[in-house]
Amino acid sequence: MNDVRQLTYQPTGTGSPAVEVLTFERLRQLNDGRTQRSDFHVLAILDAGRGRVTVDFHTRPLAARSAVWIAAGAVHRWGDIAELAGTLVLFVPTAPVTHATREVAATSHITPTWTVPDDAWPSIDAARQHLLLEAGNPIADASSELPQILLSALIALLDPPRTVQPTESGTFELFRASVEADFRVHHDVGYYARTLGYAPRTLTRAVQRATGGTAKAYLVERLILEAKRLLVHDRLPAARVAAELGFPDASNFSLFFRTATGTPPATWSRASR
Repeated sequence: MNDVRQLTYQPTGTGSPAVEVLTFERLRQLNDGRTQRSDFHVLAILDAGRGRVTVDFHTRPLAARSAVWIAAGAVHRWGDIAELAGTLVLFVPTAPVTHATREVAATSHITPTWTVPDDAWPSIDAARQHLLLEAGNPIADASSELPQILLSALIALLDPPRTVQPTESGTFELFRASVEADFRVHHDVGYYARTLGYAPRTLTRAVQRATGGTAKAYLVERLILEAKRLLVHDRLPAARVAAELGFPDASNFSLFFRTATGTPPATWSRASR
């Protein structure tokens, strides 16, 4: 039985075509318990209840005043949401209108869940309510950017914490973007250094400042994450994953995966399902 689901952004046709707001009551009607992977971002703010969400194979508890950011492309599953009350905002990656919030939406390093501080809650709640009112307006002009402006304000107020700190030089951000574009083809850090015009040592120092690890470790982590997504969500065999990620054959990929995770891909895939 297929237990995964690919979600594509499909606006209802009312309000903004780039932003849509749901309640958890509506999510309970739509959620079938399967693992999902969407081409849009999901931002949730919880008012009450307890539950959990699994994002890219890590399960996180949820409670009142939890915030959730599920980036486009992340594999996720909602669990124990019967008691949760709050708001979910679905939006395409290009929906934010300010430079800063578009950069936030473009990063893959936002912490999936965090607790909104007490002193920030009133302004965040007000921004959320304003967005809810405007995005749900059935007579709103679909060409209006107001929901996107309000979304940008909400993101700015939330200031989502990141798992990686941006560097002043921007070198890491350039490396990250280059990896996202080419990791399925190029597995050599030297390629990224040459493409970006940096010495390998300079690139590694920038990545270490941002992540605490090496450029090679970052590249391996990105490959492993995508491999896990393909194994579990797309249910691809190791040979297909190897082809998708630019490995010469299944044996080469299996050795790479086992070295990085300690588990053969087929074994990991069965256990994760």
